[in-house]
Amino acid sequence: MRYRKQRVEDVLREEISSILFKDINDPGLGFVTIFEVKVTEDLRLAKVYYSCYGDAEAKQKTLQTLQKSKRFIKFLVGQRVKLRYTPDIEFFFDDRLERVERIEAILKKDSHA
Repeated sequence: MRYRKQRVEDVLREEISSILFKDINDPGLGFVTIFEVKVTEDLRLAKVYYSCYGDAEAKQKTLQTLQKSKRFIKFLVGQRVKLRYTPDIEFFFDDRLERVERIEAILKKDSHA
């Protein structure tokens, strides 16, 4: 079951990324990267961790667009991925890139001092 769950997570990440890139034509959607998808053990809920480029306003617009498009994304995932149940989708902002950039900036600053 563990291997299947991991395969489902990988397939969902690929499909959701593809849907966001090709099928969502909303100007509120910024430059989005899907980092990770975690599904529950029963495969009924998918937590999608994403990052987007831009300021706070762009990030807020992106979140609103993702929330607004959630049902359409689930519909397309259901058509493209053959599972008994199409998982509900929840989006979570992941700021790991920003944290890495801040740490690198601090380390560079300290090494030059």
